Amino acid sequence: MDGHRIVPSARLAEVRYEIRGALALRARELEAQGRAILKLNIGNPARFGFRTPAHLAAAVAAHLADSEGYGHELGLEEAREAIAAQQRARGVAGIDVERVFVGNGVSELIDLSLRALLEPGDEVLLPSPDYPLWSAATILNGGRPRYYACPAARGHLPDADEIAALVTPRTRALVLINPNNPTGAVYPRALLQRIVEVAARHRLLLLGDEIYDGILYDGPAFAPLAPLAGELPCLSFGGLSKVHRACGYRVGWMTLSGSGARVAALHDALRLLAALRLCGNMPAQWAVRPALEGPDTIGALTAAGGRLHAARQAVLDGVAASRFLELVAPQGALYAFPSVRADALPAFDDGAFALRLLEEEGVLLVPGSSFNLAGSRHLRLTLLPQPHELAEVCVRIERVLARAADEQGARSARRAAHG
Repeated sequence: MDGHRIVPSARLAEVRYEIRGALALRARELEAQGRAILKLNIGNPARFGFRTPAHLAAAVAAHLADSEGYGHELGLEEAREAIAAQQRARGVAGIDVERVFVGNGVSELIDLSLRALLEPGDEVLLPSPDYPLWSAATILNGGRPRYYACPAARGHLPDADEIAALVTPRTRALVLINPNNPTGAVYPRALLQRIVEVAARHRLLLLGDEIYDGILYDGPAFAPLAPLAGELPCLSFGGLSKVHRACGYRVGWMTLSGSGARVAALHDALRLLAALRLCGNMPAQWAVRPALEGPDTIGALTAAGGRLHAARQAVLDGVAASRFLELVAPQGALYAFPSVRADALPAFDDGAFALRLLEEEGVLLVPGSSFNLAGSRHLRLTLLPQPHELAEVCVRIERVLARAADEQGARSARRAAHG
């Protein structure tokens, strides 16, 4: 052997996905040692006792014999018809089955869309905090992320003027995640309209990640991006994973809206890339029509008295009782994004704290810095556990924060004693 080593792509050095990263690996090691770990790092409903609605599972089972061969590169026509109908009902013009792409989860389609768009060095405007797959897909397809701020002080909402100020001649696209992961923010229609105007002025492709579109708490309305974009090119993403609790089915979709002349070349590129991977998961696509045309199965969970609503309230109550935490109440999605107050704990490293919480209290969550948030004092936890479990998690977080504060106080006292 000559000692030759295979060196992976340098682009991977810039990619992070701590939701399933080093902390999750350490949690598995602790479990192997017999430790019980409360895993709040991933929004995976099945792991917390949620079931895919029975009529979706029945549709898949009924069509297994029809799903043994490759399908259409854009997806099952019946599924695409239902998705196109949903978009038309939302006020999106010009959507038919040829403008709908079904893939193996939204994750695959995000990668495919950016591969179709980007040249090396092109820029994509992303929220900070973001869902880190967006940053990773941008980098792996030769692009450069540029982040617009969505701070807690502003309810985790972006500012259209700040977004516009980031645009350069290399900027190609603007990503919106609404309802937002990790913050739970739901963007008001008027704000979305101002952001659309930025995209129009600078000829940007809009990409709307709307996978949590039906998961809303206490009143806010979801405003889809494509109807506001009108003739502007816009890709909208949705799927079965969250609203329909079918993560393992790996069915996502994207719709391409905008005037035909503006999107024709992009459509052809997307179709080519869709054909190269042959087709999406065929059996699970039979669940799309019953999901979109069948009964609402999420509303009872997010309404007052529902399990997700109660879980959210447990976190709100835990933060309200805390000496250290503060939180912008999530309006949608499946997460809370509390932060540690600087006046209560001046020195704070969110990654080090998350590891300490795991080691000392058996709780796995995700530090805010994992979502491309510089100087983060945030932690993301999913709202999927039972409310009493989330109440216990808040107690455990408080214990570790209290120990950290006592240690900081002791160090300060020692420094003062030594002049």
